[in-house]
Amino acid sequence: MNRKPNLSFWQIWNMCFGFLGIQFAFALQNANVSRIFQTLGAGVTDIPALWIAAPLTGLIVQPLIGYASDRTWGALGRRRPYFLAGAVLTTAALLWMPNSGVLWIAATLLWVMDASINVSMEPFRAFVGDQLPTNQRPLGYAMQSFFIGMGAVVASLLPYLLAHLGVSNVAGPGGIPETVRDAFYIGGVVLLGSVLWTVLSTREYPPDQLHTFADAVTYTETAIDRSRAMGRGMVWLALGLVGAWLVYAYGLEKELYLLAGGLTVYGLSQLWLSMGARRGVITQVMTDLHTMPSAMRRLAWVQFFSWFALFAMWIYTTAGVAQMHFGSTDPQSAAYNNGANWVGVLFAAYNGFAALAALVIPLMVRRVGLRVSHLINLWLGGLGLSAFLLIRDPNWLLLPMVGVGFAWASILSLPYALLSDNLPAEKMGVYMGIFNFFIVIPQLLAASVLGLLLRVFFHAQPIYALMMGGASLVIAGLCVLRVEEPNVAAEVAQA
Repeated sequence: MNRKPNLSFWQIWNMCFGFLGIQFAFALQNANVSRIFQTLGAGVTDIPALWIAAPLTGLIVQPLIGYASDRTWGALGRRRPYFLAGAVLTTAALLWMPNSGVLWIAATLLWVMDASINVSMEPFRAFVGDQLPTNQRPLGYAMQSFFIGMGAVVASLLPYLLAHLGVSNVAGPGGIPETVRDAFYIGGVVLLGSVLWTVLSTREYPPDQLHTFADAVTYTETAIDRSRAMGRGMVWLALGLVGAWLVYAYGLEKELYLLAGGLTVYGLSQLWLSMGARRGVITQVMTDLHTMPSAMRRLAWVQFFSWFALFAMWIYTTAGVAQMHFGSTDPQSAAYNNGANWVGVLFAAYNGFAALAALVIPLMVRRVGLRVSHLINLWLGGLGLSAFLLIRDPNWLLLPMVGVGFAWASILSLPYALLSDNLPAEKMGVYMGIFNFFIVIPQLLAASVLGLLLRVFFHAQPIYALMMGGASLVIAGLCVLRVEEPNVAAEVAQA
């Protein structure tokens, strides 16, 4: 077998440049959608349920797109058709979202926007694994982290900058501030342009050629133990049904139906497998889920606690900072909108620090390895989120964003570097999509239980969601210790 050739710096730059636009759209969504929902009449405790769209669409879309892109080859290649289709759809959603005017339309558009972002985002992860040899994959994922940071910095700052340029930052009744509307328009242009750059400036290896490279991982089909699948299915189905009954019988938060529904669906999927269901995309995805490599199985716990923390931050930072640091819970007030704009600055700051961290992390890996580097970065993020409860001056909130930025850059790169060397080329897309389960499931859990936890234990004060996020990042760091350091770590560190 021949070795997959190294790519030049600018070739890697071009293949990752599309992530600038994808993250631009993602950052606009994360920093402003809660604000849009509250402006259109949603209460603080309603926000997690409205955000369900984001993780749920990822759970469904990413493995399906991964499965499809593994089997695609045409004039635009294997992954690039999905980059382009997702970018076009996301651009349309970005242009429409700030003009929705009604809460249910905004919530529906969040589904459309997040599904479209996922159509583009998932193949980009597999793209790095396809195109780069083992020793360059950490550089490829670090380059993605760099563009993610840069795109998010500008996107998060846009409403703040537009306000300082004289654009109106106060919403009328049932309206959305002009600063937010203009930012979304700009985001659509940036997204489509950057993805087109990657589509037109890169090439892909045909699937048959990928199998000839020396770093290709051999794929062996593993049979499902149908009796065990049936047993698991019955247990999870029972838990889901009992959980739904408890929510109904005791009048618990309606978001908990999501958790019960997830358990029920998972139980039904196990029963589907146990009955020897015919081959198809759903059966194949569920089979691959149960036969995934051990490294992926251990990394799943790291991702679970990492993304629970991130989702808590994205949902509740705006409401928490506006209430605690700007003294307002009224989304129509100037104080609230000033706080919301400052959160945009904070989000820009952590993404800017993440772009810098992407340059530092390879040096950390060279010194202490992939595992310890990721543990350190996650703990820095945990300390950063926890500091929101201690800091009263909003200007000083920029300091904990350094830790959050290091954690964010690490989450976006090191787990994929640890994972990609264990995946077969013909399964790179679907396994990257399945890996997204462990990003999405904790977000669904957060959407289900955070509102209840805040109400029961913290008097519905949203700032405490960030404290829970900090604790979750510390646990994620501990889970990294269960992951084996790859044999290629020394080669990667010298790359």
